[in-house]
Amino acid sequence: MTNFDRVRDYYQHFDEDNRLKWDASGRLEYEMSLRILQKYLPEKGKILDLGGASGVYSFPLAEMGYEMYLADLSQKLIEQAMEKDTGKVLKSCDVVNAMDLSLYADDTFDAVIAFGPFYHLTEAAEREAAVREIYRVLKPGGVTLAAFIPYLSGSIAIVDRYVRSPAQVDEGNLLEVFRSGKFVNLAEYGFQEGFYAESGEMENLFSDCGFVKLGLRSVRGFAYEREEAICAISDPVMKSRVYELIEETSTRKEIVETCGHAVYVGKK
Repeated sequence: MTNFDRVRDYYQHFDEDNRLKWDASGRLEYEMSLRILQKYLPEKGKILDLGGASGVYSFPLAEMGYEMYLADLSQKLIEQAMEKDTGKVLKSCDVVNAMDLSLYADDTFDAVIAFGPFYHLTEAAEREAAVREIYRVLKPGGVTLAAFIPYLSGSIAIVDRYVRSPAQVDEGNLLEVFRSGKFVNLAEYGFQEGFYAESGEMENLFSDCGFVKLGLRSVRGFAYEREEAICAISDPVMKSRVYELIEETSTRKEIVETCGHAVYVGKK
């Protein structure tokens, strides 16, 4: 079972509010995520930003005219969002676990963004509970966008984590993540309670819970770990062409599985 206390504690010390601003990697992830949202979200409506931290996507989407409901496991991040919401643009800021959305009625939202929960839910029953709750609170025809860390990308990164921070990884949890996709950090610092899913596994999970797949793609695509170089391209024509190619190839299975975060998009 996922240790949610460890997950909460991780976000007590990690600057989630500025993660997407620190470097080219974060900035490109943010830009590409907004493009994906704008492609699949309805033109207007109620949106639940589930696992939305302190509102990094909720606030810009609210400025676009959406009715934004922010929810996160972390009390600290929700408090940060409430402090930032000086213009009262968010409809609500709630502390919730993705497996229990009883705070919200059936058929409430036109879309649910889940850019956080599926990084951490280590057990199959927990992931299924979260997907069934997302399905329940969506209106008929509503869409969900669920981010996850693909198995190969996440598992291979644990080898790099061992080199950088050996206190977090030993032979046991290294082998476990390659066997099952489940990573339990040995240290009290660093990313906690991770799960890395095959893309087909995510498709089946959502399909089994009633969703129809609209898309599945890598977020940063082949720009993954090349962000500094790509962001530094000075020729605007060439830069635009590279971005087009990132989009064009983002659904290729080999790109999805090995290039960082991915997003499943489904319709109720």
